Amino acid sequence: MKGPNNHEDLHFLLLPFMASGHMLPMSDIAVLLARRGASVTLITTPLNATRLRPTLAPHHPLISLVALPFPPATDSGLPDGCESFDALPSRDHELAFLRATESLLAPTLRHLRARGRAPPSCVIADAFLPWAREIAREFCAPRLVFHGCACFATLCFHNLIAHGALARVGHERERRIFVPGMPHEVEITEEQLLVDVTRLDDFSVEMWEVGEAADGVVVNSFEELEREYLDVYREAAGKDVWMIGPVSLSNNPSNTMDRGGKASTDELRCLDWLDQREPKSVIYVSFGSIGRLSPPQTAELARSLESSGRNFMWVIKGNTNDNGLPEEFKEEPITERRMVVRGWAPQVAILSHGAVGGFVTHCGWNSTLEGVCAGVPMVAWPLFAEQFLNEKLVVDVLRVGVRVGVERPSGWAGEGVGVVGIETIERALEDVMEGGEEGVLRRVRAREIREMARKAVEIGGSSFVNMTRLIEYVSEYRYVKDDDA
Repeated sequence: MKGPNNHEDLHFLLLPFMASGHMLPMSDIAVLLARRGASVTLITTPLNATRLRPTLAPHHPLISLVALPFPPATDSGLPDGCESFDALPSRDHELAFLRATESLLAPTLRHLRARGRAPPSCVIADAFLPWAREIAREFCAPRLVFHGCACFATLCFHNLIAHGALARVGHERERRIFVPGMPHEVEITEEQLLVDVTRLDDFSVEMWEVGEAADGVVVNSFEELEREYLDVYREAAGKDVWMIGPVSLSNNPSNTMDRGGKASTDELRCLDWLDQREPKSVIYVSFGSIGRLSPPQTAELARSLESSGRNFMWVIKGNTNDNGLPEEFKEEPITERRMVVRGWAPQVAILSHGAVGGFVTHCGWNSTLEGVCAGVPMVAWPLFAEQFLNEKLVVDVLRVGVRVGVERPSGWAGEGVGVVGIETIERALEDVMEGGEEGVLRRVRAREIREMARKAVEIGGSSFVNMTRLIEYVSEYRYVKDDDA
């Protein structure tokens, strides 16, 4: 009889979208499956494989990381060496990149058809890779879709599309739309939707239709955080929905340092600097792998952090426009009160450090969930995509964050929106670090949710049980298929 961690006869094929916010949780899912004894094949491209290998290496040989070539620039219309959505120079290349991923279908099939390779028992594919359905069809395997965002945001978009609300969207940027079918009132501006939903046209329709036809949905969240949305979404989607997160907790603390890449600044130096700060005294600032501020906004944020009188660590990604960064930040990135990190940084390890008391975030779901897991209150500064919905979850529902007050989505380089002024930023920083009685309650709630997250992934926790049910579903699906044959 098989034990709970003995599923060596199951083979999961994981197909992540090539963007940090999608690849990292998918690699964590690979780790979770490998820990249950299942074999996993994760398909990506050479540059992305290099980034994921440190996360996956400790769990070999159960995880096979397969690097397949991405189409050259002459075929894809993308810049040379562009294998990640994070590396796109502008949003004008979005659709070309999405279509270029389709070139991975044929080599993926060739790899899986090779003699001696076990066929996949299940395909878990990112929603941005609708061509994955062809692989599931060929091998008669169940196909599960991974959206990479919260159940709350997924339900909002599902209901907006299913109820025809998006079809009525025009170009009245400030008009507010009420999301139908939600457990409580949720409204969002038309402009915030237009940036993410309508610009990809036919691809968005294809992605929606293929996602609706999937056998189930995998969500990087946990029931205690979003139970009311899970219940409604499961009924609306009419299929199984497995909440198995926070998947970032699948890694041991010692393995979080290189999660998603090698820190450009010595990672131990980051933690050494934090070690010398008082508990809960540091504001951590990061806008994710593709988030950018305009030069004027960068300058204003720098002024606000300096004038706040608080310690801060600001991570500025390599592709971020830093023309507005003060010269002293460039010439002297590390002082008694500040540390400016250029490029990648070990965010999970930083947020988990006791010196960090607040998190200025773009509200990407990975960052939001990592903040939740660390029990750190947040300043919500959404930029685009579903981040405005995540802001509502953090501020209005969970009540573990404050708004900086951004209402309009920004362009690829942070353009197109006004500048949030120094007084507004300072007020948000003060609220998240102090905030009077409400600030105390906010910090208490953050700590309570942190404990819920940790219990969810422990043996017997809701996410642990959901992963067991997911594996059982795949095992039963295979046996039914064999019986039918």
